[in-house]
Amino acid sequence: MKNFTLYLVVLIFLFVSKVLGQETFESRARQIANKIEKITKEEKETLKQEVEAVNVQLSEGKITQEQADKRKKELAEARAVIIEEKVTMAQNELNDLVQQKVDGKIKEQDSIKKGKIVIYWDKNDWNNKKRKDSIHGEKRTTSQFVFAAGLNNIMVDGKLQDSNYSFIGSHFYEWGFTYNSRLMKNDNLLHAKYGLSLMYNNIRPTDNRNFVVNGNQTVLQTNAINLDESRFRNVYLVAPVHLEFDFSKPKVVNGKTYFKTHQSFRFGIGGYAGINVKSKQILKYNQDDLDYKTRIKGDYNVNNFIYGLSSYIGYKELSLYMKYDLNPLFQNNLVKENNISLGLRLDLN
Repeated sequence: MKNFTLYLVVLIFLFVSKVLGQETFESRARQIANKIEKITKEEKETLKQEVEAVNVQLSEGKITQEQADKRKKELAEARAVIIEEKVTMAQNELNDLVQQKVDGKIKEQDSIKKGKIVIYWDKNDWNNKKRKDSIHGEKRTTSQFVFAAGLNNIMVDGKLQDSNYSFIGSHFYEWGFTYNSRLMKNDNLLHAKYGLSLMYNNIRPTDNRNFVVNGNQTVLQTNAINLDESRFRNVYLVAPVHLEFDFSKPKVVNGKTYFKTHQSFRFGIGGYAGINVKSKQILKYNQDDLDYKTRIKGDYNVNNFIYGLSSYIGYKELSLYMKYDLNPLFQNNLVKENNISLGLRLDLN
C-alpha cells in the first residue's frame, strides 16, 4: 500500500503540472518513473539469460533437474532482491521530488520564461487550455500504473476453502506497469494490454494452524502455541496479458477523430504467467508476556512457476478484478489447492 500511495501522489502532481503547464516538474518525475520501468525490464532480461544458462547446463548433463530447479529459484530470489533495492532508491527520489514541490522549493513564476515553471490563473487562458486538451488524442499505445487489492483464498475441486483459511483475513495485492495498445487504427473497442507486475498472495489458516513441510507434502498442522496470527505469503513476478474492450466513444472535432481510453466502461479477459520469487510464513504469538513475530522463509514445496486466468470489468480507472491460478499452489500435495482472488483494480494513465 505504501508503494501505491507514493505513486498516486506523484501521478496527481504530474496531472496538475500537465494542466498548468509545469513542464520542469513533470519531466523530472517522468525520468524517475522511466528509470523504475527500465530497472524492472533489465533485471528481468538478466534473469532470463541466467535461467537459460542453467538450462544449457541441464541439457549437457552437468547438473541434475533438482539442482537446476534449485539454482533457478536462487537466481529468481536474488533478482527480486536487486529489483526491490533499486526500485526503493528510485522511489526515494520520487519522494524527495514530491517533498520539494510541497515545500515550495520548485518555484513558480507569473510569466513564461525559459526553464521556468508557469501557472496560468487567467480565466480565459484556463478555458482555452481546457478546450485544447479536450481535442487532444492519445497515442495508439499508452502506459498505466496498475494497483489491485482484495480478498484471497483457496479452491479445491471447485469449492472455496473458507473453513481452512480466513475469508476476510486472507488478501492479495498487486502492482506494476502495463502498456495498452489500440488494435485497430480507426476503432477504439479492442486493445491489447500487457506488462509486468509483482503479485502478493496471502492466506491465513484458521483454528490455530500453520503450514508444516513433511517430505514432499505441505500440510496444515495445529500449533502447540496459541498463535495471534498465522499467515502464508507467496510473491510472484508475473507478465499479465489481456484483451481489453474499451467502450470510450471517440470525439470528432473539425472532421478529425480523436481516441481516448479509460473514459467509459471497460472489461478485459486474459491471463498471466510468471515465477515465484519468495515464499514466507509469518507467525505472531505471546509467550511469557513477550510478543514474538517470526518470519520463516523457504520453498514449502510451492510451485516455482505460476500461470492462470484473469478478468476485470469496470468504469474509467476503477474495475472489479478476479484472477485464478490454473496450477496448484503446492507441487506434489495429494489435494490440489488453487489460489483465487477477487478485489478492486486501478489503472492510472
